[in-house]
Amino acid sequence: MDSNLFSRRRAERFAQLLDEANGGRRHHVRSRADDQLATLVAVGRRLTVAPPAAEVAPEFRTGLRAMLMATAEREGIGAPAEPSSRRSADAGRNRLLPAVTARRARARGAILVGVAAGAVALSGISAASENAVPGDALYGMKRSTERAQLALASSDVGRGQLFLDFARTRLAEAATLRGDENGFSAVLDDMDADTRQGVRLLTTAAAQRSDPAALDAVNSFVTGQRQAVGGLLDDVSRADRERTRRSLTLLDAARKRSDALRAAIACGLPAPTGSDALGPAPAGCPGDR
Repeated sequence: MDSNLFSRRRAERFAQLLDEANGGRRHHVRSRADDQLATLVAVGRRLTVAPPAAEVAPEFRTGLRAMLMATAEREGIGAPAEPSSRRSADAGRNRLLPAVTARRARARGAILVGVAAGAVALSGISAASENAVPGDALYGMKRSTERAQLALASSDVGRGQLFLDFARTRLAEAATLRGDENGFSAVLDDMDADTRQGVRLLTTAAAQRSDPAALDAVNSFVTGQRQAVGGLLDDVSRADRERTRRSLTLLDAARKRSDALRAAIACGLPAPTGSDALGPAPAGCPGDR
């Protein structure tokens, strides 16, 4: 099942880990994605103990069923067996195929179950915890859901865009915490960390591909985010104002880095070798020196 959310390998490994977590047979293999997927598996385990109270919309159930049925048809899950005459003709050549086919069918079935469970779980968590802020009971679940989304993103560009989305979410949380100096500063720290991660992934992708398309997401983010962060300067303490200005400085640096990379790509410079928290640091074009 290949999509922006679930790649086949990640989905297969997620199904294995979910099965193991629920007491199934252990698979003596390791994947580079295990550490990332562990967060999603933990979310699944938590949901079996304390499922969210939010109801899943009927429209979502209908859409999910249609998606699963289409995937089952495409993957051949539940397809009738081949005629006996054809099976006997191919028996000598394909003696091992029944066992392999059975394993693949089970794996595909597990993938569908895992995808369905994950989709329902994430939709329920989102509905129940999307407005949670630090200190709320569901805030940890909200952050776990974000980490699960990152683990299942299919590319660095997708992960970079998710980090920027999370930075926007942290900004909304900070707006509710004005007056709580420690909480306000901690959320802005998380917001800036998400900003750096997202910008670094997107600028790196742009430099590696010599394609400025990923930089458009950076510029769009910085424009909207800077205006919203500026709104935090009103009616706050001096300490909160100083902390907010550090976030504004970071956004200005991100825009400057994006513009410098865009210029370097336009004038045909090779991918920069130097890098920092915001990604590749390009040299100026020859005419700019």
